[in-house]
Amino acid sequence: MKRFYEMEIAGVKRSLPLCRLNDELYIGAFVMFGDVELTRACASELLKIAPDYDYLITAEAKGIPLCYEMARQRGDETYFVARKKPKLYMTGVLDVAVQSITTKGEQHLYLDTAEAERMRGKRVLIVDDVISTGESLYAVEQLLERAGAIVAGKLCVLAEGDAQSRKDIGFLNPLPLFDQNGDPIGA
Repeated sequence: MKRFYEMEIAGVKRSLPLCRLNDELYIGAFVMFGDVELTRACASELLKIAPDYDYLITAEAKGIPLCYEMARQRGDETYFVARKKPKLYMTGVLDVAVQSITTKGEQHLYLDTAEAERMRGKRVLIVDDVISTGESLYAVEQLLERAGAIVAGKLCVLAEGDAQSRKDIGFLNPLPLFDQNGDPIGA
């Protein structure tokens, strides 16, 4: 079985380890944490296709470096993170349930009500590293709706599986799903 999937993302070559989801299905693990070159390149390329927006938001945790770098490159002073757990410093929380394919069980995403108030009536761009099922993306959209914000758009570095055919997201590269031999499904 093949152990890695080789791809070029935003002009940077990387080997993605293949991780088993079940007996027949594997995914390519894309992790930007610690990879400054890749994070910078992806942020730059996503900004080229980004619609007009007032703020950026991402779901904790893997999208944080990307969101930060996009904000830094654009000169934004603020970006937001939908948290996996409420924090003591939050003035109150908006809460949405989410089911992710990479984490077992139901999770929640939380937004500080003070941050929600800052977003009210503003155009907020949702960014993430990978969109697969779209569950986390949908949860962030629900948080923004509850905050009274306007979803300016949805961007990710990689669109995995069925997410590649979605018309409501922009992405840099498709990422196939893989069979038990490590071969791309549908290729």
